[in-house]
Amino acid sequence: MWKEDVIDLKLTKFFEVSARVLLSLLITAILLAILGGIIRTFYDMRLVVSHDFHEAFRTILVDVLTVLAVVEVLRTALTYFSEGRVKVTYIIDTVLVTVLTEIMAFWYRDMSWDKVAMVIALVLALAGVRVVAVRFSPRRIREEL
Repeated sequence: MWKEDVIDLKLTKFFEVSARVLLSLLITAILLAILGGIIRTFYDMRLVVSHDFHEAFRTILVDVLTVLAVVEVLRTALTYFSEGRVKVTYIIDTVLVTVLTEIMAFWYRDMSWDKVAMVIALVLALAGVRVVAVRFSPRRIREEL
């Protein structure tokens, strides 16, 4: 029985170290993606001069919101790296930023009302889940005790 505990402990330690190494690589990749997104946003600034303002600002706005969505993914990865767990609120924030980016892109497209209603329902559902996640978070429950 004692040997099994030692083997389990070694396997657990190996997986924890492996997960941290892989997560470090993932964080590096996310930082490079953010840098690439910022460079792309500055590159798209040329559209302000050469294209219609409306189209140029739409492109820049989508670029900026996409970078912010990737920043939320980075925040989720950093939280997992430091606390060893993923916070649901950060994931919901990431999804909300991504969905809102798509909604901003809808402004420039002709969308049917049923699709717009589905997106609104999705945003409201995510907002509801976010409120529930904050209200019933483990940290808040511990503070109330």
